[in-house]
Amino acid sequence: MYLPWRQTRDPYRILVSEMMLQQTQVDRVIPKYTRFIKTFSTVELLARAPLSQVLLLWSGLGYNRRAKFLHQAAKMLVLEHKGVFPKTVAELEKLPGVGPYTARAVAAFAYNRPVVCIETNIRTVFTHFCFSKKSRRDLDTKISDKELLPLVEQSLPLAKEAGLSPCEWYAALMDYGAFLKKSGVRINSRSRHYAKQSKFDGSARQLRGAILRALLASPATTSHLQKITNRPKSDIDRTLATLVKEGMIVKTNATFSVVR
Repeated sequence: MYLPWRQTRDPYRILVSEMMLQQTQVDRVIPKYTRFIKTFSTVELLARAPLSQVLLLWSGLGYNRRAKFLHQAAKMLVLEHKGVFPKTVAELEKLPGVGPYTARAVAAFAYNRPVVCIETNIRTVFTHFCFSKKSRRDLDTKISDKELLPLVEQSLPLAKEAGLSPCEWYAALMDYGAFLKKSGVRINSRSRHYAKQSKFDGSARQLRGAILRALLASPATTSHLQKITNRPKSDIDRTLATLVKEGMIVKTNATFSVVR
């Protein structure tokens, strides 16, 4: 599969891809990433854009707080870093919405740093090969990333000996992990970090997305949102209060609208 973010070492574009890929399948991200980068080709353009435009382009990816975090990160990069990306993991982690993995992914893929990181596909590779049923005495014991990270670290010098850079090695691990999953390898029940995603239909996530889509089209009142979503007023009120608190929407008199 062609992955457009693999064709760049631009930390901005890699950050965009990593934020989009959080909890979202690759095939859904590719068209959204392509359109997003076409519209906001630089961090400066993203920082200057209204949040409503960012959310509109993000629509369909879910977990829309990531869009707001990315927008905030772009503003911080422009205002505090003059558009220059930090090069250390510690500095990258100070950006809104950037956690340990995302910071290390940017360091590895943009700067080719031999940082130690783990995500779902890498977790699959090391769990499958280093904690097989034959080598694990207690199959009910959940495997934590603390057990896997030293193994990932030990693999980096071996990859270097084989002529692979950190960027190439992590890309290979991710691709192989994806291959294993497609081949039927399932390690979810063995990972301490696995949490089954709740049902989407009728969920708060579904309502949140529906409300934002409606407000991106035009401002609306609570009663109108209740009518178009067919959800209880208490659910609407709770979701609207959360979105206001997060700075995603604003209330003017009795009408709600997306922050511009």
